[in-house]
Amino acid sequence: MKNVNLNEWGLSQPIIKEFEEKYRGYYLGRVLEEHRNIYKIITESGRIIGQVSGKINYEAFDRLDYPAVGDWVVLDRLEDKEGNAIIGGILTRNSKFSRKIAGRKNEEQIIAANIDVLFICMALNDDFNLQRLERYISLGWNSGAVPVVLLTKSDLCSDLEEKLEEVISAAPGVDIHPVSAINELGLEQVKAYIGFGKTVSFVGSSGVGKSTLINHLLGFESQETGGIREDDKGRHTTTYRELILAPDGGILIDTPGMREIHLLDDADGIEASFADIEELARKCRFSDCEHVNEPDCAIKKALESGELSQRRFGSYLKLKKEAQFMERKLSKRAQIKYKKQFVKIAKSRKKTAYKR
Repeated sequence: MKNVNLNEWGLSQPIIKEFEEKYRGYYLGRVLEEHRNIYKIITESGRIIGQVSGKINYEAFDRLDYPAVGDWVVLDRLEDKEGNAIIGGILTRNSKFSRKIAGRKNEEQIIAANIDVLFICMALNDDFNLQRLERYISLGWNSGAVPVVLLTKSDLCSDLEEKLEEVISAAPGVDIHPVSAINELGLEQVKAYIGFGKTVSFVGSSGVGKSTLINHLLGFESQETGGIREDDKGRHTTTYRELILAPDGGILIDTPGMREIHLLDDADGIEASFADIEELARKCRFSDCEHVNEPDCAIKKALESGELSQRRFGSYLKLKKEAQFMERKLSKRAQIKYKKQFVKIAKSRKKTAYKR
């Protein structure tokens, strides 16, 4: 059996402690890939295919109750002689980057779990969109990871300084790096965030160059890439999420481009993303100021003086409203989940009592 050092794959003392306290006699692994009820997992003995137990399937209410890429999971075996390994539990996530799933359902989809740094990639061509960037940053702060903005394809940008100033105003408190895989601009700065046992994830729209950037950081072509289309957008190539071990240490996660990036109840993330506006609001005369007709409103003064742009304030209001709406929806969903779990437990106890 191959002896794998799981510390290289991000294993930490809190995970080890939880595993030893709750799951003695079982085995530990980390989810590398997720494919329709089947998971590729790295263990101390190498890679193995796993599937969730009947118990997890029975008790699951939504996607959060299933493993995601980056999760540490509990296994019943380390070999596949008797078929797929069975996943019997998911260890506590220290972070998770997630969004509302596409469509009408108010359900959370985890993009990646247990990540330390979230690289938000935005290309300096037709992909440039400050409102979408602010949305990503809000989700990033809410994830528990540290968001970092990578402005990709900087070699195609003729007004880099101007674009950089715009991004700085839209991302206060966030590190920002223009990068180019073609001329290797900024790659050393990106590498500084990646180290032994650290997990970093790359997110962004389709075709912004995430896979190309990852290939350059790895030093080999791990991900298929596509060129630039005639409309100046890159070709989308990544079709699933995958953990990749870097030769110099660190774990990289490439993700498919996201056409829709809807918020959940991301109030904390929005406050962090718009810390400049939150700070101004604290200077208003009234703590419940709505920034409309109230006297001594610091927000109105900042808008009039140009200190705060109407675009950024409008983006802030839109995201706040969306998050409040989702909070109400998810609160109702949580109540339904609690009731269903209570009914399942009651039925299980009733069956046990009947057998006795």
